This record gives sequence, structure tokens and C-alpha cells, in this order.
Amino acid sequence: MYTGDTDIDEMSLEDTSETTNLVGRYHPNMDVDDEKLAKCSSDGPEQPKTTFFIWILAIFSAIGGFLFGYDTGVVSGAMLLVKNDFTLTSVGEEVVVSVTIGSAFVAALCGGVLNDKFGRKSTTILASFVFTVGGVILGAAQNFAMLVTGRLILGIGIGLASMTVPMYIAECAPSHLRGRLVTVNVLFITGGQFVASVMDGAFSYVKKDGWRYMFGLAAVPSFVQMIGFIFLPESPRWLMKKGYEEKAYSVLASIRGTKNVDEEVKVLRRVCNEDEEIKQQQGDRSTIVRLLTTPSTRRAVTVGCGLQLFQQLTGINTIMYYSASVIKMSGISDKHEAIWLSAATSSCNFIFTIVGVWLVERIGRKKLLLGSLVGVILSLTFLAIGFQLAAFNSPPVILTERGDNSSCSSFRWCEACIEDLSCGFCYNYTSNNTVEGSCVSTFSSSDTSHAALGPCNETEPKGHIWADNFCPTFYAWMSTLGLALYLMFFAPGMGPMPWTINSEIYPLWARSTGNSLSAATNWICNLLVSMTFLTMTETLTKYGTYWLFVVIAVLALIFFIVFLPETKGKSLEDVERLFSQPWCSCGSRDSFNVNSHD
Repeated sequence: MYTGDTDIDEMSLEDTSETTNLVGRYHPNMDVDDEKLAKCSSDGPEQPKTTFFIWILAIFSAIGGFLFGYDTGVVSGAMLLVKNDFTLTSVGEEVVVSVTIGSAFVAALCGGVLNDKFGRKSTTILASFVFTVGGVILGAAQNFAMLVTGRLILGIGIGLASMTVPMYIAECAPSHLRGRLVTVNVLFITGGQFVASVMDGAFSYVKKDGWRYMFGLAAVPSFVQMIGFIFLPESPRWLMKKGYEEKAYSVLASIRGTKNVDEEVKVLRRVCNEDEEIKQQQGDRSTIVRLLTTPSTRRAVTVGCGLQLFQQLTGINTIMYYSASVIKMSGISDKHEAIWLSAATSSCNFIFTIVGVWLVERIGRKKLLLGSLVGVILSLTFLAIGFQLAAFNSPPVILTERGDNSSCSSFRWCEACIEDLSCGFCYNYTSNNTVEGSCVSTFSSSDTSHAALGPCNETEPKGHIWADNFCPTFYAWMSTLGLALYLMFFAPGMGPMPWTINSEIYPLWARSTGNSLSAATNWICNLLVSMTFLTMTETLTKYGTYWLFVVIAVLALIFFIVFLPETKGKSLEDVERLFSQPWCSCGSRDSFNVNSHD
């Protein structure tokens, strides 16, 4: 019986007049019960059933997304404290942030092999175990080497989980819930970022070792996921691929809440047999070579990697990793205030991801993504203008400190002063609320937390404010509002859709490898942006960096309009057919009408 819960290669029974032909086409060896066909023709297909178990499975899986989000969120506030304890330079700070991303890239690249060989369940358990170990090391870190080691191990767990969890959910979910359940994983990512920012705010008042609690608490949810996943089933698609048909049948029955899964099992068996035949015809070529030489999968992986590339290059992780620093750059001097404002922006990300969960099966993936990206372009433009106005209205250097013979005393404006890494702006507010300050050399090249002389020659100067990476400005509100607007627009579409679409667009034989390549693209671009962001703000200026993101976002909009097809309501087989068409028609309106399952 057709249950309406088929996923990969499911039949479209919308046109009941062609039911017999469809069955003959997809199941040439299947005995068709005339009575069932008559019932299907008169009453229509059975309505899809949603079980409580599939939500439990998705939620436990999405803890991997929570860990991903917690790490990206916690590092923003923790770095404000860590860099003082370890006297980190900008390069050292970028290394601590980026080593996690680098190891996540390598792990995501290797994750395809692990998923194919050992399964989705075993790989997820390994990822949560590794993440737990990394969290414990970070909480106990005594020096820079331990800090980097803990972050590196953490990245391995994140990389494995980031490419495995969306694929596992998509392979278990019924087609009518697939987009929503995969988007729940991204909801957990943004939830993790929000919880992390709250932890940052709470522990920022713990002057000694507050950052240890921020990092170390990540071990708790990863341990919960590791234990919970022991009791969850393996993906039925992977089981069928490996020849465990009885187990696949049992898992599908428990997930679907019915034993009437014969049709879905037969479809899976046929797909696996076809994949095996193709593999034998093509010889011993590796999966990645087959993927890149087959036109349809090559188009799919190009779109999938393009989605992940533009998600990162439009600047999201400059917001998540460095949001507290960006807020300080905009003119907020108090680090506690900067951390709490960062938490407020993270809450926007979480709340508006819920909007994405609600909209994804209503308006479709492509419309949601394009609308999100238009908003991202507008908010990045607003951010760039805010930073540019702040730079062009920088307060003047009025005072000169006695005994300062460095080049810092030659600067006449705050913005020019702080662009020199050896200088900082020491200021206070006069009675009429104007800024009165001087440009002074920092204490040393490795310690820029206070000035070498004058009233700011203390870690916490009394009566004066020390600014080594920001200038006081009236336009600080524009940057904070810009960050919030950016996340409000990014969260529903640009955040979840790259992961959702990538979980749908590859055939079974290429799914692990395709998701591995796209996740690796996400992490390598993440690494590129996070390693260069602070450097770019120093070389291109803050506003120049955000104008660059605007240009990249416009290019992304053009790419998605031309090449991205709509996958809403389609079976995974129908999605595969979309990429069998030429590039010029892959993203066209006509390609959206392939056996839609609304």
C-alpha cells in the first residue's frame, strides 16, 4: 500500500489515471493488487502519517547542530576574556578561532568515507564523543597549546556532525516533513548560539576562569547526544545499501508508525540494485570520481557547494564569531555590555530561524532563500554605511601625552590612530558630553589592553576609557541594529536552506560524498572568512570589509536565481531529475513541475 511517507525514489500517485503505468515503470517485478489500485483511484493516496518517534529522532540528531551553534556562539564572548589571560595578538586570536574550523573542514571531508563504511549512527556517536573530549580539554586548558589542542579536537566533532546529521534526518524523514525536520537541525544551531551568548554574558563577570566555564559546558550536551544515539536506529537507506533488508524494514516500520512499508522497501531495493549495476558498469572508479563525471550529480554538487560557499562568504560567521568584537568596534566600550548586546543579536537569529521552519514547506526553498538574501544585502549595506559614517565622523585627537615620542602623537583623528596597531585612543567625556582624547602608544605589541603612559596606563583606567580597536561615536547604534537586521533576514533562509537543500539533491550512491564535499566547502570558506576578518578590517577598513560582503551577496543572488531549482514537496528521485536537465533550465520555472508532492 502507498503510505505517502516515501522518501527516496518514491512514486507520484497524483494522477491516478496513470497509476498502473507508474507501478509498471517503477516496479516491473511487483504484483499489483487490483483491489488496492481501485481503492487508490477512488479514495486517493493515504494521507502521510507523522509519528512521535520521528520527532524524537530529529531532536536527538539536532543536538549535533546545537553543539555546532554553541561553539560558534561561545567563542565570540570568550575571546574577549581569553585574549587577556593569554595575552593574544590578533593573529593568536584568529588561530584559536580558526583551528576549530580547519579541523572541522578535514573531518567533514573524511566524514563521507566514515558514513559509507560505518553508517550515520556510528559516525554521530563518534562525533559526540570527540566533542566531549574537546570540551573537557578546553575547560582545563592551562596554556595556549592546550587551548589550541582543545579547539582542534572540538572541530573534528563539529565537522563530522555537520555533514552527518542533516543527511541522517533527511534519510529517515517522510517527504512531507523532510524540509522542516532538516531545518530543525539549523534551529538547534541558532539555539546553541543563543544559549552560548547567554553563557558568555553570565560568565563574563567571573574575572578568573570565566571563559573555562563557557568552553567546558559544551561537553554536557555532547555527552547527552552520545548516550541518546546508542538507542536510536541506523538510517534505513544505509541499511538497505549494505544489504540489511530486514533491519531496514524494521526501522522504517518504527519510524513510519506502520508495518505497511512494503512499497518503500521495494523502491529502496530497486534503487540499491540500480546503483550496484551502475557501479559494476563503471568499474572500480571511486565515488567522488563518479560524482564529478556524471553530469547530473556534477550539477548538483556545484549548486550544493555554491550554497555553502555563499552562506559563508556573505559574512555570517564574522557576525557569530566576532559579534562582541564588532559591537566594540562600533563604539561600545564596556565588554560586558558588548557581550550582552551580542546575546541580543543571537536571540534574533534563533527566533527568526523558527520563521524558516514554519515557511520552508509553505513557500518553498528557493523563494525563502532569495527573500532572505535580499534582506541580507540591505542589512550589510546598512552596516557598511554605519561603519563608514563612524569613520568619517571620528573624534579628533585634542591632547598629547608628555613623554610620548612615538608616531602615535602625529595622528589627528581617532580612526587613523586605532588603525595603527601600536596605538590606541585614551579619552573621557567633558561636561558638555564631547570627547576629549589623545593618541598614545600601547603598552607593548603583545599587550594592547592599556597604554604605555598617561591616564590609560592601567588595565582598568579610572575616569578615562582606553580604546585600541574602536572609536567613540554617535553612530554605534547603527552597527548594533545592523547586526540584528542581518540575523533577522539571514536566519529564515540563508542559514538553514544550504543544509536542507544539500540533504535532498544527491542520489543515494552519492549522498555521503556530496554532503561531505558541500560541508567541507562550508568549513573551508568559514576558515577563510574567520582567519581574515580582523586582518581585513585593519587593511580594507571596517566599512570596506562590509562593502565587500555586499558585492559577494549580490553575486550569490544572481547565482541562485539562475541555477537553483525548487525542491519543495518533491521526492528525492524527482529532485535528482531536476539536475538531469541542462544548466540553463535547471533553475527555470518549468523545472519546478516535475511530479510535485504538495
